Amino acid sequence: MNAQSKSTEKKPKASAKGTKPGKAASRDGKAEKATGAEAKTDKKTGIIRIRLSAFDHTVLDEAAAKIIETAERSGAIVHGPIPLPTHIRKFTVNRSTFVHKDARDQFEMRTHRRLIDLSETNFKAIESLQGLSLPSGVDIEIKMG
Repeated sequence: MNAQSKSTEKKPKASAKGTKPGKAASRDGKAEKATGAEAKTDKKTGIIRIRLSAFDHTVLDEAAAKIIETAERSGAIVHGPIPLPTHIRKFTVNRSTFVHKDARDQFEMRTHRRLIDLSETNFKAIESLQGLSLPSGVDIEIKMG
């Protein structure tokens, strides 16, 4: 090879096909890295299932309304609140300590439950749900899947 043949060889240009994932190709062929915040907000997660339970149904409905409001504000698709069957635990107690077996008191605890499914959630929706303050007395179970 002489000096003329070296200068006439073409060098391959960078193309958009050869870029690595997470990088976007610009018009001049150079790769630009996407920002971390942009990648987090665009990423869609799966379904988030939220189960709420409480002894008082009015407090439970208020908490469900707050969750639905924040989820819709962040752009998630909301299914619910779906009322689940109420768990009723009954207790029968003797009124006296020693005799009078026929005199009894009956008590019950009702646990009201609701189910909320969130689909097409993004990072913003998850962040807003974590910062949410709910009334006391409401038990929350969150499953991502």
